[in-house]
Amino acid sequence: MGLLSRTSRARQEPAAPPAGRRTAPGFGLLGPRREQHELDPDRFAELGLPVGDDGVVVGTDAQGAPAVLGLVRPAAFDVVLVGGAWTAQVIALRAVGTGARVAVESGRPQLWTALAQAANTGQQSITLHDVGRVPPQGPSVLSPVLIVRDCGIRPPLGRVRSAPWQPVLTLLPYPGPTTTRLMSQADLVGVQRVAPEEAVQIGRTMSLPQEDVEALSTLPDGVTLWCTRTSRTYVTTAPTDPEAGLLGAARRLE
Repeated sequence: MGLLSRTSRARQEPAAPPAGRRTAPGFGLLGPRREQHELDPDRFAELGLPVGDDGVVVGTDAQGAPAVLGLVRPAAFDVVLVGGAWTAQVIALRAVGTGARVAVESGRPQLWTALAQAANTGQQSITLHDVGRVPPQGPSVLSPVLIVRDCGIRPPLGRVRSAPWQPVLTLLPYPGPTTTRLMSQADLVGVQRVAPEEAVQIGRTMSLPQEDVEALSTLPDGVTLWCTRTSRTYVTTAPTDPEAGLLGAARRLE
């Protein structure tokens, strides 16, 4: 009885909308009108939204909050890291986790082979290339590419440079004759533990306060000062369990 009743009603012609009610083409009756959400200007400070930047989580800052490195952008972005290959490898691995491809240009392929093999499960997420042999990568918003240049303290001009959706991270094991120029041209600089005289050179280039210059020669393994000429933050990078199994503990030197 119930089923027949519902079927019978379903076959009836739809009734015309009551007077005063409007219809939306293809969507039936418009929904009820409600008051708009409004907030007085003096209450704007109450709007606190927990939204962070998109990017690669490279560790935690001094307050223990996640430190996010926004590598992939719709504009060219150059990063210089004066530090160990371990940190660059963690960044590369985590970039793959965000959906980016990674092309490594290195004169030390033995340092990167195990990482590439572990990441390339089903697709070529990390590719290794000799110095000066990186082919065009064809980056796009749907297929961003991180170029990692591990070419010593005097890296040659890159065949493939930073571009929209294709950031370049240049790894310098320690400061060299080209470090000042590379830092001056970079959008972001990371510095790990260096000798006191090297810290003075970097501090002069990056306009660092004296306390940061002094701190650079005593940084623990896994700690990086990420800076521009106007801002800076210390970040501690700790490996996840899979990263520790593949790369080992954080270290400044190989």
